Amino acid sequence: MKNTQIAQSLLNQAARRLETAERELKSGSLAYSVRSSQEAVELGLKAALRLIGIEYPKKHDVSTVLIRFRDKFPPWFPIGELATISRKLSEKRELAMYGDELSMTPADQLFDRSDAEEALVLAKKTYENVKKLLDEYVTT
Repeated sequence: MKNTQIAQSLLNQAARRLETAERELKSGSLAYSVRSSQEAVELGLKAALRLIGIEYPKKHDVSTVLIRFRDKFPPWFPIGELATISRKLSEKRELAMYGDELSMTPADQLFDRSDAEEALVLAKKTYENVKKLLDEYVTT
């Protein structure tokens, strides 16, 4: 399978996570919305890495790999910003899934609407950049 096909598949999965994040935000399931946004970012950035032929790490935060291979991306691709988004949302992933087990605070009590809205905005920004990258790569 070609890198472009794998990248497209990963980006399709990211799009589905965005749909889930939006639906869960509307229904008030804020922690799940945050988690789905993080997954969209992770899948999108792994699509970008696969597209340029980089084996992505089997972990949630790919920021260090993005930065390490920044010269393989076009100048317009906002590596620094996307690395920050990856790091920021991956830090929220575990809390969004399990809550804070030390303080015995459930995930639903750790996030407010603004947290979920911000995560969704960041995930959409990531998706749009990766989609542009994939479209550009496929047409050249």
